[in-house]
Amino acid sequence: MHEAVVSLIGRDRPVELPVWRSFWDRLHAGGLRRGEATALLASLSTRMPDRVTLCAFLDSLAERRPVRPADAFGAAVNIVGTGGGPRTFNISTAAAFVAAAMGVRVVKTGSRAYTSGCGSLDLLERLGIAPTTSYEHTQDVLQRCGIAFAGYFVYPEEIGLLARAVAPLDMRLLGAFVNTLGPFLADMPVAAQVTGVSRPEALEPLRHAAGHTSRATGRTVWLAANDAGADELLAFTANRVRAYEDGGEDEFTLTPAALGLGAGDLAGLAQAEGGARGAAELFREVLAGRGGPAATQTVCLNAAALAVAGRLTGDWHQALRAAHATLHDGSALELVDRLRTLEVAHA
Repeated sequence: MHEAVVSLIGRDRPVELPVWRSFWDRLHAGGLRRGEATALLASLSTRMPDRVTLCAFLDSLAERRPVRPADAFGAAVNIVGTGGGPRTFNISTAAAFVAAAMGVRVVKTGSRAYTSGCGSLDLLERLGIAPTTSYEHTQDVLQRCGIAFAGYFVYPEEIGLLARAVAPLDMRLLGAFVNTLGPFLADMPVAAQVTGVSRPEALEPLRHAAGHTSRATGRTVWLAANDAGADELLAFTANRVRAYEDGGEDEFTLTPAALGLGAGDLAGLAQAEGGARGAAELFREVLAGRGGPAATQTVCLNAAALAVAGRLTGDWHQALRAAHATLHDGSALELVDRLRTLEVAHA
């Protein structure tokens, strides 16, 4: 059995960079023994690994990536959660459109449904928006619309190889670790990333991943959590944010009262019935300014976070006012239709 698998099962020593390199080499060569990929994923998903193992895992994948255009997305920002938590509508995707309509350049990653009823890619498909297929394609869409949704090309090839190696077992059941770490697996040359964490037990390991990613790439990374267990900022409860930027680390709390927020509860953020169709209908209602107070304020708070993390402004109240104005003047919804028209023309 490969040393990486033995170490993860035994938890008696970290898996360092040379061991990860060896594991990926064997995976590519088709030399893993039956069950080794399954054992590796099951071990990682049962308990998050230690700091050394986690950082070596990220470095081992980063060094295998193909060369991409330098500074591909400029000052763009990304908002993406770890999944899990309460089943809410597609808050981060809505916030991405609102922020882009405010003038924030946004390149968002996402996936199909894992723990939710409708993932961001499921929603985009229903809206008629296709994810981009390359860095060049993403740059073109970003230049035209101020927002783009990156496809699976930004993720390591090794994740797909692992999924094939465990087949016919379901990667959604074995791959909780991959889904949780997903925001830090994507090769996203953005200036800032806002990531919500739903699982309390994953918060400390993800702090290691966020700090490591920020130091390695120069990217501003915000890691947010709240007592409701949502992987987005919420407008009606305190949100604790750990910020990694400019080589340093800071922590602050966003409280509803201080920001003039506080409306509603989780029930006001619930997913719509009817799968992707219902999700798309609710999504358009929210972007048209016809969402309930909790939905409206929560989307605006996340959009404001993108503006502040991306340094479009340092004033949270100004960012919130701009987000509310954008949500109610129809420009966010117009951007959805513009992007859909562009994708149809591209196809």
